[in-house]
Amino acid sequence: MNQRTQSRATSVAIVYNNTGEDQFAQMREVDPATLDFIPVYTLKVKTIIEEYHAIVNALKSEGYQVTLFNIEDDLNRLQQLLQDPPDVIFNLVEMFRGNPHLESAVAGLFDLHEIPYTGAAPFGLQLCQHKAMTKQLLMKQGIATPGYRLLRTPRIGRAHGLRYPLIVKPGREDASVGVEAGSVVYDYGQLVSRVNLVFETFQPPILVEEFIPGKELHVAILGNDRPQVLPIIEYDFSDLPEEHPAIITYNVKWNPLDQAYHKVHAICPADITPKAEGTVRDQALQAFQATLCRDYARIDMRLTESDTPCVLEVNPNPDLTEGVSFMQAAELAGMSFPQTLAKIVELALAREKKRRSKAAKQSN
Repeated sequence: MNQRTQSRATSVAIVYNNTGEDQFAQMREVDPATLDFIPVYTLKVKTIIEEYHAIVNALKSEGYQVTLFNIEDDLNRLQQLLQDPPDVIFNLVEMFRGNPHLESAVAGLFDLHEIPYTGAAPFGLQLCQHKAMTKQLLMKQGIATPGYRLLRTPRIGRAHGLRYPLIVKPGREDASVGVEAGSVVYDYGQLVSRVNLVFETFQPPILVEEFIPGKELHVAILGNDRPQVLPIIEYDFSDLPEEHPAIITYNVKWNPLDQAYHKVHAICPADITPKAEGTVRDQALQAFQATLCRDYARIDMRLTESDTPCVLEVNPNPDLTEGVSFMQAAELAGMSFPQTLAKIVELALAREKKRRSKAAKQSN
């Protein structure tokens, strides 16, 4: 247990927003014997609420006074929390009233009430939801990212200036929403068909991006003044069927009832050369800082056959499920699940301490 000398335990409210049915709870009711394949990984994935309770218990074990607070899409309920705030909010809000773009507005309310909270500020949250804008910023900073076109209408000419294969995906979704095996296209006919399909399903803009063959890497970063790059995760696609492109689709990431979920395996640390690892770490740190991430983030990258890293996406406030992706990297770095969460809380508290110190100096 963390040794605390304060007269009162630091109060932490784990704030999230959930009103619908939990798809993971439904998945757990499925009998594996009814599937047309043999699962490699368990179908008994944690429900959303179980993941939040795991964070509660982990932080309690580190000596914090912890409460779990569901906004429930209710602004009045949120205001109640803000009127009697905790010492720090562990911000797990990803959308409000079904709109992921209001994620940043909730963080803005925390700022207006001067309540410290974990993770990115509103600008960083908004920026990283705009994939094309993020890519423009990265390129201006000299950080490699795949070539792309941003479409606001379902029209793209043959002379689009990009090299096949291409990947077509929503321009403002995250968590691999809208990414499927059919998202990778190899000629103009497939491109037009896929663009039309994505426009039928998602609001514009739509991103058409050059698909980069090579290793897929996830780079977790923890910290602020001296951010730490955690051990790099590589994804092994060699078990996927030949017709499935080597990409992390929504089903690969989230759906244990899909065979592809069981055919992609995490390797940590990544099997890359020391030189490539140094370049990947440097580019990931630059991307983290350029997009104003705070406390913790995950940078998704592709490493080309010539060991050139290309940033695919920057993910502020990534998933913190124990043993998965970010937390897997933290554990390999020697930090337990509770210790990593406590570190994120302390980063937010340190930021608040600096803010108050600065305000005090300005008032004198």
